[in-house]
Amino acid sequence: MLIWSKSGRFLVWAFVVPLFAIVYGLPIAVIALASISGQWNDILPSKLTLVHYANAFRSDSFDSLKASIITGALASVAALVSGTWAALALRKMKPLRRRVLDLIFFVPSAVPSVSIGLGLLVAFSQPPLLLNGTRMIVLIAHFVLISAFTYGNVSAGLARLPVECEQIAESLGARPFYRLRRVTLPLLMPYLVAAFSLSFALSMGELGATVMIYPPGWVTLPVNIFALSDRGAIFDAATLTMILGAATLIVLWGLSRLSNRSVLR
Repeated sequence: MLIWSKSGRFLVWAFVVPLFAIVYGLPIAVIALASISGQWNDILPSKLTLVHYANAFRSDSFDSLKASIITGALASVAALVSGTWAALALRKMKPLRRRVLDLIFFVPSAVPSVSIGLGLLVAFSQPPLLLNGTRMIVLIAHFVLISAFTYGNVSAGLARLPVECEQIAESLGARPFYRLRRVTLPLLMPYLVAAFSLSFALSMGELGATVMIYPPGWVTLPVNIFALSDRGAIFDAATLTMILGAATLIVLWGLSRLSNRSVLR
């Protein structure tokens, strides 16, 4: 949109499309080919097979997929509730206090995920809160890592809401909870769905903290992918990578449809 001439646009597209294909398309294509490869000794695989996908749904890898989806869903719901609550509360505060608390909420996003995992491991490895070796510590780690993004999305949505809608509802005698339930939250729905989608996508791909704290029997898919690639099982790791991407895209597509329906209403 910033380039007005047709020749300039053509040159930009001629540069951007090949660059996009090389940077994004080529790695995905290689992973997709590796997931259906039985043997790969040349530029292209010499033997194609779907046995890796069949094994993925018959082994512990399917349990890893369920663990990732459950962890992502629960952590995203918790982050959405807390982030929305915090954004609504901070909106009424004075600018200085709001800026300070804003900074505090965004601290987890500035800290490496490995540090978060190490901190939780040290904090919850002794009584009275002994969570090391439980699934709860994984949920807490994911919640801490994604809560800042949820809060940021909801805060941005609140800043774009027309203040007149709430003021009109208040002038008509609507109580605070009624205004929240019938005015503010419906107007925020597209931003809430976007915040949940981003949180879920981040949780599904989280590795740094999870690999340090996951308990036996609750291995998420990224951890399983890392373990397989570390053992040299590249084809199996590529298969799980494709399954992880497909599962995430399906959930995000469903949330996008839900967001579009809320906007149309």
